[in-house]
Amino acid sequence: MTEEKRITLPHNLVLEDRKRLTLTGVSDVDSFDEQTIVAVTDMGEITVRGEDLHINRLSIEVGELFIEGDIQSLTYADVQAKATGFFSKVFR
Repeated sequence: MTEEKRITLPHNLVLEDRKRLTLTGVSDVDSFDEQTIVAVTDMGEITVRGEDLHINRLSIEVGELFIEGDIQSLTYADVQAKATGFFSKVFR
């Protein structure tokens, strides 16, 4: 079996006037509607909440996501760390 090498993309975000958001380092979009967009980055999952949200451009190849709308919040969920303690070995 060959292991697939994963390329880490630099992650940045630029919010302009709470109306335009540019995200880089995006590897996937989990879900989206007019109130919530959930994107996956190497720095964790980011949830964008607001009203009238629209994805203007998404390019997974280069890791860019452009969002427009009334942006009210940005929330990160931490990357799940792999448990390596004693109890994680016992309860596998």
